[in-house]
Amino acid sequence: MPIKQIETAPKTAQFFKSVSYETLAASWLQADGWEVFMPLTDHGSKTDLLISDGRQFYRIQVKSLQTNDENTEVDAQWPKDKIDYVLYFSRVGNWGYITPPFQGRVKLNRKGHIRFHQHSKNFNTMFAQI
Repeated sequence: MPIKQIETAPKTAQFFKSVSYETLAASWLQADGWEVFMPLTDHGSKTDLLISDGRQFYRIQVKSLQTNDENTEVDAQWPKDKIDYVLYFSRVGNWGYITPPFQGRVKLNRKGHIRFHQHSKNFNTMFAQI
């Protein structure tokens, strides 16, 4: 059995964790029939995932939060970027939210944000509601 022999640097571990949520969302969307594209880099473009139903494309930003408080406030990090949706994953809870892009600071669980359980079936059911 392989055993990891070295510790990952904290910033590298944080990056790996962030990418793991992007990959998780991509796998759920692809399993639901979406075409999923992942940019090699998203510095400046604010696009973690690009999905298509074959006719239209949607740009998605994926964020993870170190909280179990669904009433937490989040800041827009894409003031003028053209994205279609933001996916928030709790790193300590088994939930997340699908939101349209917004400006300023808002409560994560505000009206219009769609809550999902971190499971493919529930996520795809909730994603279909947007």
